[in-house]
Amino acid sequence: MMDLEKILKLVQAGDLDVEEAKKQIIKEGGSGPANLDLGFAQLDIDREKRTGFPEVIFGEGKTAEQIEAIFQRLTEHTDRVLATRVDAAKAAYVVANVAGVTYHETARALTWFKRPLLKVHDGYIAVVCAGTSDLPVAEEAALTAECLGSHVERVFDVGVAGIHRLFRRLELIRGANAIVVVAGMEGALASVVGGLVSKPIVAVPTSIGYGAHLAGVAPLLSMLNSCSPGISVVNIDNGFGAGYYAGLINKNMSKRA
Repeated sequence: MMDLEKILKLVQAGDLDVEEAKKQIIKEGGSGPANLDLGFAQLDIDREKRTGFPEVIFGEGKTAEQIEAIFQRLTEHTDRVLATRVDAAKAAYVVANVAGVTYHETARALTWFKRPLLKVHDGYIAVVCAGTSDLPVAEEAALTAECLGSHVERVFDVGVAGIHRLFRRLELIRGANAIVVVAGMEGALASVVGGLVSKPIVAVPTSIGYGAHLAGVAPLLSMLNSCSPGISVVNIDNGFGAGYYAGLINKNMSKRA
């Protein structure tokens, strides 16, 4: 490993040019710049070293050109790139301009992998979804967890209005290392599942519901007030946050095994 003092001596002696010195500092995790300045964005290219996963692009509010430019640069520094909240029109532009990008329409997400992504961690995550209308958020959670290297079992359309459908899949859900529960309306599914399993649950309220549902506030409060233990709650429609959290749980469970 080349330390900073040695790099400085080589530069002073003329044996190492400045640009190469910068690259060496960044490579060795020294005090050099840990970001790429694109003008409209500062890319945190060292995030994977600190947290175990590269910076994720939040596509909402960005132009297609901005997403494409960020995507291109991130592919130079990591083996995988994930962009969330990308609509179909922006996705089409990025797919046309960055080789190897895949658009996941239901999840509204873009992915790129340097090599095929295989399951990295043992065990699996169960993503449990109350209704078909909640699928975009559930798929965002599932795809995020998969990008972190976890296998995901999808258990969809098992809400409390047809609770018998949940019981058919209960053993699969109980076998997971972590469970993501996605629900709109009154958000009761998280409490029901919480009373039936011994694994940590990440609850996701969605903005699906009628008037007094208040665009997700009602299920958010229901989940926060759940009497079932072992439930953590992320923000409304935050499938990404739930998938990431569950992915970290499964990753750390795998390390212990």
